[in-house]
Amino acid sequence: MLGRRQIREKVVESVYSYYQNPIKFDVLEKNMFSGIEKIYHLYIYELNFLVALKDLAEHQIEIGKNKYIKTDANTNPNQKFINNQVLIKLEENPERLFFTGQHKQLKWDLHDDLLVKTFQRITAGKRYQDFMKEDGYSFEEDQKFIGKLFLRYIAENEDFHDYLGDKELTWYDDIHIANSMVQKTIGFLRENEESRTLIKMIKDEDDEAFAGKLLRDTLNNWETNEKKIGERLDNWDMERVGLMDKVILTTAVSELDNFPFTPSRVIINEYIEIAKVFATDRSNIFINGILDKYCKDLNRI
Repeated sequence: MLGRRQIREKVVESVYSYYQNPIKFDVLEKNMFSGIEKIYHLYIYELNFLVALKDLAEHQIEIGKNKYIKTDANTNPNQKFINNQVLIKLEENPERLFFTGQHKQLKWDLHDDLLVKTFQRITAGKRYQDFMKEDGYSFEEDQKFIGKLFLRYIAENEDFHDYLGDKELTWYDDIHIANSMVQKTIGFLRENEESRTLIKMIKDEDDEAFAGKLLRDTLNNWETNEKKIGERLDNWDMERVGLMDKVILTTAVSELDNFPFTPSRVIINEYIEIAKVFATDRSNIFINGILDKYCKDLNRI
């Protein structure tokens, strides 16, 4: 499922968007949930990329077998990559298959330039070549190999990020969430269990209600919370606080005020991590100091 931190991220993004371009609340809320749904599309798209790498490898093996003049590699191809147990589980996952069938734009064309170039980089790399030389099949080794392959050639691939941003603008900001979901999916797979359940975006109605309420409370109490923050700035003017820092702080204060059953340290830590994603290098220190002072002043546990 999409964790509460990621839901908080989407609320922060929505509030920031609102103060750049104010729109009606119901439209803003609808856009936020639409953005959350688009993360799931990106998640499936990345899983499909891994499956497409396997399909491309199989396709090239078939081409080699049909060559008029064959080498030993064509006649007896190394099939370790296409027999990778993790790739097979992802390929056969019924939820991925069903969702892709409903959203055919998430399926990769085997002639896609990015797919082909990425496959070429992978097969030319030492990690791939070492993996293919190893004898035998181990689920743990297959899992480790695909995890590292995903991290190196997809999660950390700037060309891949740019490609995604061109296809869907919001994907560029949310790729770190989808990457985390794919890595968890790979890590959750077990050798003797069917791969049936993928990670959900919204776990239940409670998560959906949390997202909507946090967005509403943050916007409705903006001026009040801005004043609370201003009172805790030492030798600093509120006007000098950047918009993103202000959005993170006001959202955090809204949650501290309106969700009393969540421990303050949990909330503070969540917004420190969000600051590391969206704000400047030192914002997390600044945000930690303000929120810590606010909680102490209120004796908020």
